[in-house]
Amino acid sequence: MKIRYLGTGAAEGIPAMFCNCAFCKEARAKGVFRTRTQLLVDGELSVDFPPDAYFHMLKSGADFSALKYILVTHAHQDHFFAGDFILRGYKFAHGMVETDLSIFGGEETCEIFCESTRRELRPEIGQHLHLYVLTAFEEARFGDWRVYPLKAKHSSREPLLFLLEKGGKRILHLHDTGLLPEEDYEYLAKVGGAPVDLVTLDCTFLYDRADENARHMGLYEDAEVLSRLGGLGLIDGHTKKVVSHFSHNGQPTEEKLRRAEEEFGVIAAYDGMELEI
Repeated sequence: MKIRYLGTGAAEGIPAMFCNCAFCKEARAKGVFRTRTQLLVDGELSVDFPPDAYFHMLKSGADFSALKYILVTHAHQDHFFAGDFILRGYKFAHGMVETDLSIFGGEETCEIFCESTRRELRPEIGQHLHLYVLTAFEEARFGDWRVYPLKAKHSSREPLLFLLEKGGKRILHLHDTGLLPEEDYEYLAKVGGAPVDLVTLDCTFLYDRADENARHMGLYEDAEVLSRLGGLGLIDGHTKKVVSHFSHNGQPTEEKLRRAEEEFGVIAAYDGMELEI
């Protein structure tokens, strides 16, 4: 299974569009950037579809016409930019690999899709876009995939986390979220199974500690989650542990990230990073 981290930044990106802090100024000067988060799996499934997806296509060479499935964690604009789908067909796109695209998310994701495309989505494009509502703790199956949605601690409209399975490989996608609700651990204990091959964690705050009501995590919270998952037998020595979704406020310099990798035993993702599991 091939994993591509097309974007690894938080909502504001790095450097942040309107920010003139010292970190963002230096990032601009050096041409260092992190775009909004998007994970591409085997070229056919994308977790989230941010406003930077067009740039991700240009930078990575990914063929988004080959996408069969999009899993949307939540409807915040940095994770789901639905307006782009009005361009999927008609005179805007020829020779697409896949005729149909299935989009899975919570109820709000479907609402945002309809609001964002209502005025411009042509019927001949819309008939090939299929929306499906996912509910936390209710398994979903499509194609070769099996998905176990979890609850995220992030916003009020049921944002989702995902345990993904395909061909004997398993990915646990855990952002955007604060510390996981106890319900998630209870559900994971039930669905259980072999240790996951990859866990990708929200690390918005990096070395800054999150308070108990935070909607994101940093390294210390990630370590707590990894410990709990280890107790459930869901991670072991072969599991790749990746941190991503970095904010400029955490100042994720190369030095900090290398130190984090050594201290916490994780891989710090960067835009364009590829992994095989």
